[in-house]
Amino acid sequence: MKSNRCLYVATFKDFLESSQDSILGRMVRAFHGVDQTTTNEAWEGEIRILHEILQRWKDEDAYIIFEYAIPRLGKRVDVILLLKGIIFCLEFKVGKKDALQDDLEQVLDYALDLKNFHLFSADKPIAPVLVPTEYGRYTKSVQNSVYDDGVLNPMISGEKHLEYLLSEIIEQKKTPYTSESWGGQWVISPYSPTPTIVEAARALYTNHSVEEITRHEADKVSTDATIRHLLEIIQDSKEKGQKSICFVTGVPGAGKTLVGLDVAIKQTYKDGELDKENGAVYLSGNGPLVAVLTEALAIDNYKKIRASGKHKNMSDSRREVREFIQIIHRYRDNMLAKIKNPVENGVLEIDPTKAVEQEHSGYGEVEHVAIFDEAQRTWTHSRLANYLKRGGTYGNKLKVPNFPVSEAEFLIWSLDQRKDWAVIICLVGGGQEINTGEAGIAEWIDALNNSYPHWKVFISNKLTDAEYAEGRVNELLQYNKNVTYSDELHLAVSLRSFRAETVSSFVHSLLSLSTNTYSLYEEISKKGYPIVLTRDINKARKWLRNKARGSQQTGILVTKVAARYKPQAVNVLGQGDENAVHWFLEDKNDVRSSNYLEEAATEIQVQGLELDYACVLWDADMRYENGKWGYYKFNGKTKWIPERNEESQKYMLNAYRVLLTRARQGLVICVPEGNDRFNSEGFPEDATRLPEFYDSTYEYLRSLGITEL
Repeated sequence: MKSNRCLYVATFKDFLESSQDSILGRMVRAFHGVDQTTTNEAWEGEIRILHEILQRWKDEDAYIIFEYAIPRLGKRVDVILLLKGIIFCLEFKVGKKDALQDDLEQVLDYALDLKNFHLFSADKPIAPVLVPTEYGRYTKSVQNSVYDDGVLNPMISGEKHLEYLLSEIIEQKKTPYTSESWGGQWVISPYSPTPTIVEAARALYTNHSVEEITRHEADKVSTDATIRHLLEIIQDSKEKGQKSICFVTGVPGAGKTLVGLDVAIKQTYKDGELDKENGAVYLSGNGPLVAVLTEALAIDNYKKIRASGKHKNMSDSRREVREFIQIIHRYRDNMLAKIKNPVENGVLEIDPTKAVEQEHSGYGEVEHVAIFDEAQRTWTHSRLANYLKRGGTYGNKLKVPNFPVSEAEFLIWSLDQRKDWAVIICLVGGGQEINTGEAGIAEWIDALNNSYPHWKVFISNKLTDAEYAEGRVNELLQYNKNVTYSDELHLAVSLRSFRAETVSSFVHSLLSLSTNTYSLYEEISKKGYPIVLTRDINKARKWLRNKARGSQQTGILVTKVAARYKPQAVNVLGQGDENAVHWFLEDKNDVRSSNYLEEAATEIQVQGLELDYACVLWDADMRYENGKWGYYKFNGKTKWIPERNEESQKYMLNAYRVLLTRARQGLVICVPEGNDRFNSEGFPEDATRLPEFYDSTYEYLRSLGITEL
């Protein structure tokens, strides 16, 4: 039997009747012929041990699988045994005598991933077992987890007691199953993961495809087809020496960011090596997202190189990753540094005293391909001109008076400086309100029509829909002769859903005060996605800690406008992308980690990123009052002041929308009780946290049927 998902699969009988050398040879060949001494030695140890202990089950209709890929985690399970209707996940540590917490969490992660995303594992007991081969003891009590989901509490055994432990698990977890159909089909079971963006980026970085690491709806998912089409456009542009721009659309959560990252990685790395001649850069205006992704990939790069026996500094890994993932403003500033300043006659020109002209790249950057995430959010001419006039947000950057174009046109101008070829890929979100100063897609099209008619335009056929450029795309492009429409540039299936596909609908309904919120909550609850309510932050913390298993991540979230969170023993995460990096990426033993539940992140720091379980701490900035939302901002001293500006109100509502949709597996909402005490003079002890600031919001949420802790 063969499978692309593992290096070896066979019945127990075939495995036990094959020589150990032939089994190892099959695994090495399936591993692309790579001969890594340490890996081979580990496989030899595993094969020898299992050849000895599985003899008693030789005639069972059972299967053994080596190195089963779990691409969502970017890893492989050492061994899976399908025996007596039970799935055994074995993680070997050959030659080790100690059982480490990280290793135990690793095998539990594998088991949870199979339970949640692997179709033929959903109704079967799963036994995660850590096997440090020289470990002298074993787990003597086989226990169901308190979650009653079929995943046993992780167990430990050395080589000496492993056969006995497997027997004990079988004895206690007798499971009915159909032998002819279950084991043989398990290895080809549908696997429908929904990775976090960090998990997905890591998996892509280790050469998985987007479709390997994301959920599927039959054959409707088209991410790989979109990526193929984009790479074909890039190759065609290179061969013909032309400039091209592509607009990729998609429903919310359809994987636009994953597509962009995958194209950037495939274009930047060829056969595992950096390809600076044809490289790409992924650009985003989301600073925390870029910082977290960069550090996560740099850590993986560093570990991979060191594991191969080569020397590499962490700073080198960071520098390498930054070559293809950048914050858009830094890319823009690199090009700004090359122009004549001040700008004369409204025309952008290169200052030859500030830049060197290259044979192929001209005065452009080194990358041929630039991928702009959330391209509709590039700045208008007026916003960018005002920003550059004062020299940036804090007045300490390069000042450019009379800047003549929008950010979209400047980015096209930047790639147009290349002498040979260039491709821009715009990832476009639809159905979103455009905030003040954000240009929308019409700005890109106007720039192409007016200033860059020689650029080829490849456009999603859905870009003509009403949510893009107010439905005016056809009108704007009617005289452009270089336009090609394509179904393959639209992503129609959401990949983000996990457990309850109605979570975002529920949150939208909750915030818009709709009448169907109660029924949506019931639907979510039936699908196993818990949303609970409390007034005690310590109860919320306990709920989060009890829910999270393995390396699952928890965290507390507050809005940027929230002000009275300190009485809850919560501190808000400091500004600076490095704080978001530590909050998201450090493990649960590091006090900077989100899992410590001491520092809360805001919507600015978590947008585009996710947690497994989250607590939203609901402050007095947005209150349910007389059937509608009331909006307030704290004056920093003594009182909350009503917010009358409609633009600010919209942002405050959207902040809660972001926070309430960050949790992948469960959410607790904490609305504090406030302070009802009075001082000796009869005045409120804390007039900034009066109970009436919170009570009506809590009662509204409770009226929706949300379970109270």
